[in-house]
Amino acid sequence: MKRLAAAALASILLLSLTTGCWNRRELNTLGIQLGTAIDKKGDQVQVAVQVVEPSAIAAKVGSNDLAPVVMYKATAPTVFQAFRKMTEVSPRKVYAAHIRVLVLSEELAKDGVGKALDLLFRDSESRTDFYVMVAKESKAEDVLKILTPLEKIPANKLYNSLETSSKAWAPTTTFTLDQFIEQLVSEGMNPVLTGIVVKGNRQLGETKRNVEQIEPEARLEYSTLAVFKKDKLIGWLDEEESRGYNYIMNNVKSTVGSVRCPDGGKIDLESIRAQSTIKGSVVNGEPVIDISVKGESNIGNVECKIDIENPETMQMLQREAEQALVKRMKQTVKVAQSKYKVDMFGFGQAIYRSNPQEWKKLKDNWTERFPKVKVNYKAKVLLRKLGTTGNSFLNDVKE
Repeated sequence: MKRLAAAALASILLLSLTTGCWNRRELNTLGIQLGTAIDKKGDQVQVAVQVVEPSAIAAKVGSNDLAPVVMYKATAPTVFQAFRKMTEVSPRKVYAAHIRVLVLSEELAKDGVGKALDLLFRDSESRTDFYVMVAKESKAEDVLKILTPLEKIPANKLYNSLETSSKAWAPTTTFTLDQFIEQLVSEGMNPVLTGIVVKGNRQLGETKRNVEQIEPEARLEYSTLAVFKKDKLIGWLDEEESRGYNYIMNNVKSTVGSVRCPDGGKIDLESIRAQSTIKGSVVNGEPVIDISVKGESNIGNVECKIDIENPETMQMLQREAEQALVKRMKQTVKVAQSKYKVDMFGFGQAIYRSNPQEWKKLKDNWTERFPKVKVNYKAKVLLRKLGTTGNSFLNDVKE
């Protein structure tokens, strides 16, 4: 009998400890935030969030009268206060665990983004694997207001479009918040971010008319790369320089480039594989960087009369592709060294990896040394396939 009583008492005590999910939240009490935009407002910050409208995107009960998302925004001295102040206008607590994109305005980026990013990096509720970008020549909130075709939710469009573009087109690349912060705090490196531009009529882009036409009134288009010195935006790379940056940084998965034909015209080459390495060394007290790129490409488009089935022609095209790649990388490094004077490639880190003791001597004045660093380039391109045909039919066109 005593044993039964003891067992019953133990069971009661255990039940008192099982309180369930003490911090659970019901879905119908939350506003699911997929996009975030941060703008500068005087000496304060404005935070705008793109929240899903569930009844508008549900497959069976969706209403044509509702936009798929709604925007809430608030202005306060800090990002944390702005999020809390947003409860004045939002009927639900904004839930940040599913953020897909963070858009920073160009004005904020020029002033410095570090303070604005601290909460998002620190907050245990939100992940840090969302993509970060800079709104070029527009407010960050304007980017989140544009309704987009194919993807009902603009934040999903921004995420998917950047991911697709980074895999198929070399001037763009993805940066998550944790990657950006890692570059920001690393010695011998300055970060970059991809830019996003609103093209067309922004006001009409905020209406449903934008997705009811074959050609939208406004669209979101990824631009080139924004260059930072510490946490402040100092300028932009152009398309070719952005492409060169991504080759140097081993970010190129696939892209298309052109080489010249001997008698005029051009041939497009589809890069299907690229592997780059950056090695640093110190020679007679001076830092030296060696960049090596190995790539494989296919013939993608022939716009000239040329015998691509001739092995000598293929060797010539390979040399042209290698020279074009080296030229592109040189131009990007030249811009970094002479125009912006910031190490956005991690050359300093390469020196540290090869010779930590020498890096200790160099790091205190690396900003002054970087513009004078000697850089050697090596490129090797192998042409693989010609496509489903050999020589172009242009060779057989009658005069």
